Amino acid sequence: MTQTPIRLAVNGRIHHVDAAPDTALLYALRNDLELNGPKYGCGLGECGACAVLIDGIAARSCVIPISGCVERDIVTLEGLGSRDHPDPVQAAFIGEQAAQCGYCLNGMIMTTKALLMRNPRPSETEALEALRYNLCRCGAHVEIMRAVMRAAGHVVEALD
Repeated sequence: MTQTPIRLAVNGRIHHVDAAPDTALLYALRNDLELNGPKYGCGLGECGACAVLIDGIAARSCVIPISGCVERDIVTLEGLGSRDHPDPVQAAFIGEQAAQCGYCLNGMIMTTKALLMRNPRPSETEALEALRYNLCRCGAHVEIMRAVMRAAGHVVEALD
């Protein structure tokens, strides 16, 4: 298929990507824009490692063509916060040490962010439901759920 310039709004900036319209958004993010937060996991939209926010909704970037992302607001893990000023969801995952290998974290964090944008105080059941299609192969599920609950304000920091 012929490559054409496609205008994408990613992390608050406009980018022009020369690609075929059916190119998966994940490839444009990683290969053209050098954003490595979204990971290639299954390539089928099933594991969640490639999750990004599109107009505030968690979406699987490995199965979304970039032509469907024009005029949409895309946010990747890099667009949430920085090392010095992490997003509250990122800070909660850091605080709970919710990682082993870290491969699933992009999807877990982006899905949690989308959940909290639509429901700032979800119950544990609602959080489990939101994350049920995100796979963690290392078994960090307990720490991940603690991080989600902390980000939702359900976990109180220990007093010194």
